[in-house]
Amino acid sequence: LHCFQYKLQQFQFSSQVNSFNAISELDEEFDGLYSVLHEMKGSMANAIQQEEARKIQALQDQLSQCSNALETSEELLELAAQSLDIKDPLEFLKVENIEWIVTVASAFHMSLKPKVSDSMTHLMVDFSLEKRVLQAVKFLPVPKAPEIDLAACLVADNCITVSWRMPEEDSRIDHFVLEYRKTNFDGLPRVKDEQRWERIDCIKATEYTLSGKSFLYFKAKNVDITFVFRLDSTSSHLNLKVGDTYVEWDPTGRKGQEKIKGKENKSRSGVPSPKRTSVSTRTSARGSRDHFNGESYTVLGDTAVGSGQHYWEVRAQDCKCYSVGVTYRNLGKFDQLGRTNSSWCIHINNWLQTTFSAKHNNKTRTLDIPVPDRIGVYCDFDGGQLAFYNANSKERLHTFRTKFTQPLLPGFMV
Repeated sequence: LHCFQYKLQQFQFSSQVNSFNAISELDEEFDGLYSVLHEMKGSMANAIQQEEARKIQALQDQLSQCSNALETSEELLELAAQSLDIKDPLEFLKVENIEWIVTVASAFHMSLKPKVSDSMTHLMVDFSLEKRVLQAVKFLPVPKAPEIDLAACLVADNCITVSWRMPEEDSRIDHFVLEYRKTNFDGLPRVKDEQRWERIDCIKATEYTLSGKSFLYFKAKNVDITFVFRLDSTSSHLNLKVGDTYVEWDPTGRKGQEKIKGKENKSRSGVPSPKRTSVSTRTSARGSRDHFNGESYTVLGDTAVGSGQHYWEVRAQDCKCYSVGVTYRNLGKFDQLGRTNSSWCIHINNWLQTTFSAKHNNKTRTLDIPVPDRIGVYCDFDGGQLAFYNANSKERLHTFRTKFTQPLLPGFMV
C-alpha cells in the first residue's frame, strides 16, 4: 500500500506538470493563431487604405480640372459681356475668333461624372465560415498505437529497418516519431550513457532504416539478432594486418614482426572488451605467442558463441582467396578452416576462375551459385545449424547441420 500510495503521489505530480505543459502549448497555439489573424488584418487593411488613396487622388485631380475650367469660363463670360455692349454692328463684327474661343473652352469638354465610385463593397469580408471552423476547434483525438510488423523488419549490413502499420486507417496522422537505444541485453552497459533513448522525428512513411558507423543492437524474442565481436590480432597469422573489424593480406607482416620482435605484438593486442551475457564470453582465442602459421592465414574472433542464435556479416573487397566460418578453440596453428572436423566454412577462390564451395572435415561441396559481395552468417548453436546467406538478397547459400559440443569462434582466412 505504501508503494501504491507513492505511485499515486507521483501520478498526481505528473498530472500537474503535464497539465501545465498542456496549457503552455495551448497558449502557444492561440498566440500563433492571433499572430496569423493580426498579420492578415494588417494586410487587408492596407489594401483598403491603398484603394482609398487611389480614389481620393482621382477625385482631387477631377476637382482641380473643374477649378481650372471655372476660371477660363469667367474670362469667356467677361469677353461675351463686353461684346454684347457694342452697339455698332460694324464694331461688333470686328471682335475676332469669338466663335473659336467659345468652342474650345474647357468647360464645354468636361465630364460631369465622377471618375471613380465611392463604394467599397468589393473590399468587404465575410468570416462566418471561418467563425464556424474556429468554434469547431477541439483537442486532437489520440490515434491508436502503431503495431510493429516483424515480418517486414530487417537486420542487414549494420542497418536495422523497422516497419510498422496502423491497426486502422487514420487520415489525421501527420507523421511518426521513432525512439530507440543501443542495447540488446540486461547486463552492464556496453558504452557510457547507453540507456539514453535517441529520437527521430517527422517520419512520413511507415518504415525507417537505422544505420551508422557503430553497431546497432536489436533484440526480439530473446534472439541476439546482431552478434558483435572483434578480431583477435594476438593469434592471427603474421602476414595478416588485423583491425577490430577487418583483416587484410600483408606480405611484409612476417618480416616486420621479426624486426621488432615482441614490441609489435604488444601494440596489436586487443583492447579488453566489455562483459557479455553467459551465452558468449569474450576472451583471447589463443595465446599471444601461438600465432597461426604456415599456410593457415587465419584470424579468429575474440567472442565465443556457447548458446543462442547469432548473426553477423562479412564483406570482401579485392580478395583472391578467402574463407568465412566458425571453429572450436582447438584449431591447430597449421590447420585451415574447413579441413578439420571442428571447423565449418564457405570458401571463395578467385585466382584463375571463381570457385565457391562449402567445407567441413576436409570435404568440399561445390556451390553452383554466384558469389555475393556480402555474406551473412547465422549460427543457431542450440539448434545445431550454421547457415550462410547472400546478405543482399537473403538467399540461403548453404547450411551445415550438426550438434555443436563446444563454444564456437568466428573464423576468417585470407
